[in-house]
Amino acid sequence: MVSRESITHFFKKPFVIFTIILLLKGYLAWAVTFGDWLPWKVLITEVPFVWLLFCLIEWFSSKRKLMNYTIVNLILTGVFFAVIMYFKYYGVIVTYHALAQVNQVTEVKSSVFSLMDPYYLLVFADIIVLFVLLLKSRRVKDWRRSIKHKTKKSIVSVVFILCLMVCLFNILPNRASMNEIKKAQQMGILNYEAYTILSLKKEPLVPLKNINQASIDKLKGITVPENPKYYGNAKGKNLIIIQLESFQNFLINLKIDGKEITPNMNKLANEQLYFSNFNQQVGQGNTSDAEFVVNTSFYIPPDGAATQKYVDKKLPSLPRLLEENGYNTATLHTNNVQFWNRAELYSSLGFQHYYDQSFFGTEDMVFFGSSDEVLYAKSTDKMKEMDQDNKPFYAQIISMSAHHPFTIPANKYKMELPERYQGTFVGDYIRAQNYADYALGRLIDDLKSKGLWDDSLIVLYGDHMGLPIYSLDHDDKELMKEIYGHEYSYTDMLNIPLIIAGSGVQHEQIREEIGAQSDIMPTVANLLGVSMKNYIHFGQDLLNQTYNLIPERYYLPTGSFLNDNAMFMSGSGYEDGTQYPLSGYDSVGKGTTEDEYNRALKLLNLSDSYVNQQPLK
Repeated sequence: MVSRESITHFFKKPFVIFTIILLLKGYLAWAVTFGDWLPWKVLITEVPFVWLLFCLIEWFSSKRKLMNYTIVNLILTGVFFAVIMYFKYYGVIVTYHALAQVNQVTEVKSSVFSLMDPYYLLVFADIIVLFVLLLKSRRVKDWRRSIKHKTKKSIVSVVFILCLMVCLFNILPNRASMNEIKKAQQMGILNYEAYTILSLKKEPLVPLKNINQASIDKLKGITVPENPKYYGNAKGKNLIIIQLESFQNFLINLKIDGKEITPNMNKLANEQLYFSNFNQQVGQGNTSDAEFVVNTSFYIPPDGAATQKYVDKKLPSLPRLLEENGYNTATLHTNNVQFWNRAELYSSLGFQHYYDQSFFGTEDMVFFGSSDEVLYAKSTDKMKEMDQDNKPFYAQIISMSAHHPFTIPANKYKMELPERYQGTFVGDYIRAQNYADYALGRLIDDLKSKGLWDDSLIVLYGDHMGLPIYSLDHDDKELMKEIYGHEYSYTDMLNIPLIIAGSGVQHEQIREEIGAQSDIMPTVANLLGVSMKNYIHFGQDLLNQTYNLIPERYYLPTGSFLNDNAMFMSGSGYEDGTQYPLSGYDSVGKGTTEDEYNRALKLLNLSDSYVNQQPLK
């Protein structure tokens, strides 16, 4: 019969204590990321990995055994915590690639804190308690001395080998899964993190000589007309591109209790060229990725931000294309140009000038830089100055005041929120976008008064989603359901507006063609009458096509894509994937095909191959 003393002795072993602690933390991470409370798979995925590390401690440690257990506990706790917080912000499983973002955390700390439920911090409670007890409690000090002896190596070896076999059994059969979240769930979070570090598998690059526009267009399923419609309708005009922070398409013509939220964008959408089925294509770099995609018509890298992976290259781009056609080029952003490594991005894109916080100053600060009002006022003055040259100009303006977590200063409130929206994430978002729209209205008036509006082609689009599904609580989801009339979906989340305004465009048109940010460059080039014959691009001219195949990655699992009927989200492959109706539609229509799935993957590989083989700066 087992004595009470032997049971007590067993549960005093750090191997047992720390197993229980990390098991509970694994349950929390699984609950947040996979929506599973107390899943049995935590036992067969996370615990074997934890025991592998504990076996190493039992093998090699004696004097500092408790310290080593505590260090491993701290490291694995950090991993679980990072997985939870990253998923709440991005909806993906964090990997070691995100370490490149560490220097950005202090800049977005308000966004990070806004996502943190207090109970997440409980994952660190045991570490704090143990530290205090080690300093204060004599019993704990006695316990630390009593556990110095080593466990029999034969027992440790057997446990280690069995755990290693279970870990390999979890990893090896699931390596081919396309969906990164499913892969992490099949492997286990800790196994998945180790796999991403140790895996050397990379998609082979397609030789540069085999990449041409005809093969890209064939994969996309389009034929480019010899005489495209609207070619040169805005020839010789300035180009002003306005990138709107976190602006989603549902805001267009939205009224809450009879009040318009974005009256200035509504006016443009109703009087100019408005694409309602437009979508984001950004990744880890968010806003900076949008700048990259729009200015290159390439796809984002498979991991990391474009500003971290591609900025050593001299990239074919919209600024270079327009400079070759006689344009001056500039980009304007109120943040420090070092944030997201933008100085290198702008150099790679070939912008002749950039204007950042050193130009805009710190007047009227909102989040990371001067307000949109300051941005637009000083940008208009700069564009008026550029307009004095005997050349047209291209200026890209990056708005930022409506940035996550959307808690703008009270002096920027331009609307009173209904009671049910007060104190909610959705309410803060709507109020921030109402202010951003107010500032945009002032920009439009300024462009018109300075004579720039009629002499320019003006493009406005959202850079990325503002309301990720995985960041919304129950009340927020109910508010989104009220706004949409249905459950808020992934296609709603990715849907951003595109508006093309000003001289030379056909007005008062709502275009329902499916499109995405990589399509802006070829569409604009067509209107400006600028040939892209010598520029490889993965987007298409939205004014001359009806079908589109749009690969997605990062915010959707690899292998996901959109066509003109539906959005496909990959599973382990195509067979177990899921189809969703496009935003605003009730059904998937004809849906998607496995051929499109395969072509979308080939397009991603072609883009990766082409960009990686561009010459260094």
